[in-house]
Amino acid sequence: MEDGARHRGGSEKGSDSPEKTEEGGVALKKEIGLMSACGIIVGNIIGSGIFVSPKGVLENAGSVGLALIVWIATGLITAVGALCYAELGVTIPKSGGDYSYVKDIFGGLAGFLRLWIAVLVIYPTNQAVIALTFSNYVLQPLFPTCLPPEAGLRLLAGVCLLLLTWVNCASVRWATRVQDIFTAGKLLALGLIIVMGVVQICKGEYFWLEPKHAFEFFQTPDVGLVALSFLQGSFAYGGWNFLNYVTEELVDPYKNLPRAIFISIPLVTFVYVFANVAYVTAMSPQELLASNAVAVTFGEKLLGVMAWIMPISVALSTFGGVNGSLFTSSRLFFAGAREGHLPSVLAMIHVRRCTPIPALLFTCLSTLLMLVTSDIYTLINYVGFINYLFYGVTVAGQVVLRWREPHRHRPIKVSLFFPIIYLLFWAFLLVFSLWSEPVVCGIGLAIMLTGVPVYYLGVHWQNKPPAFHTFIEVVTRLGQKLCVVVYPEMDSGKPKTNLSKETKEQLEPMCGTEDSKYPQN
Repeated sequence: MEDGARHRGGSEKGSDSPEKTEEGGVALKKEIGLMSACGIIVGNIIGSGIFVSPKGVLENAGSVGLALIVWIATGLITAVGALCYAELGVTIPKSGGDYSYVKDIFGGLAGFLRLWIAVLVIYPTNQAVIALTFSNYVLQPLFPTCLPPEAGLRLLAGVCLLLLTWVNCASVRWATRVQDIFTAGKLLALGLIIVMGVVQICKGEYFWLEPKHAFEFFQTPDVGLVALSFLQGSFAYGGWNFLNYVTEELVDPYKNLPRAIFISIPLVTFVYVFANVAYVTAMSPQELLASNAVAVTFGEKLLGVMAWIMPISVALSTFGGVNGSLFTSSRLFFAGAREGHLPSVLAMIHVRRCTPIPALLFTCLSTLLMLVTSDIYTLINYVGFINYLFYGVTVAGQVVLRWREPHRHRPIKVSLFFPIIYLLFWAFLLVFSLWSEPVVCGIGLAIMLTGVPVYYLGVHWQNKPPAFHTFIEVVTRLGQKLCVVVYPEMDSGKPKTNLSKETKEQLEPMCGTEDSKYPQN
């Protein structure tokens, strides 16, 4: 899942604002319309990636022309994957995205491995990359003649994570306000880059865009390196599937899901390609590769005394990106806990603040562990490989479901040509990425496979000793008391009958009712 703004429509309290049901329970509002859906996709995709990945894409592609082709092709394949996900989203209308689809099609173990790798690798690594990008752009102006110290990068990234975790734990409204404010930085930075690029072209500064220079390779072309350039580019496009995580909250999902995809993905592709065009109108490939903060170098060359605008804008964008990633990471925890694949304490919400404090604390801790390295590009390869692995498994599930249940109602039905094209590209990308970076990809696979014994011991094994249940109950209650959290009511329409007193206490409304023992703010 990539970074960026995670906007929702309507409620002043933000996307996770609960709605009280007639039974006094809590349910999420079904209020995400077409504009909000487009905002989720565009805002979720555009974040730190466009300020980080241009260097990684160019470095592996070997020429400006091939790098631009990679950006365009990645946008097209993203659109194909999004169409496949649109069919799955309305065929299996559950929140939780690819985790829910993989679990329903391939069974509990496959779904659990998707959840396991997302909790341990994808979310923490994604957030670490965004936080390190924030640190790079804040510190680079302070070290104009050299690279910022690694310890400083990691320390500032850690401070950023801790601060935003506190904000998200304290208030959903604060988190959404932070998101709204810092989105402006993102739009300012990208708008400024594209406009300056157009001005440069009008002045005749397009040396590296001419075909004879654009395809001038500075290294020997290699299929494995091209695959890695696609991984770097795919990181910048990451997040295109996030709308599927909130399918249950979409207004008229059968129409709005595909419409949002048709609007958003081409828009993002346009922005990304023209931002990269703008970069090479002001910098040579060597200058771009020598910079760890591409937008800062771009601003220094073209903005003169106003060059400070660029690092501040990108820092605002990436700061908002960390906030957005933390804000939405609990969605998968809810889906996993609902299926019994995660400890219930990770899906619990504060009784008054309505914030998923345990999930946020766990995500923050795992992200801090990822900061042991400040090598952003290794982290991107790491998360990109695992992400694409499960994107392919999910799209393959679409084909399996077509064969297994041909008469199942599908409000959206795309041609099988699309999943086949996606799977061919997927196979190329994974095979050659594994060939080029066997250690990085192998570590990702090894971490994923550690979920197999965890699944069989924690989920599949039903007749656990009483001592195990007692231990889990003690830990859960301790977590509840420390964080003051309760388990959210997932289906408010079902009557709460035959429940023990303790269970009823845990299922009490999170944000209080008139009869609640916890007063509202």
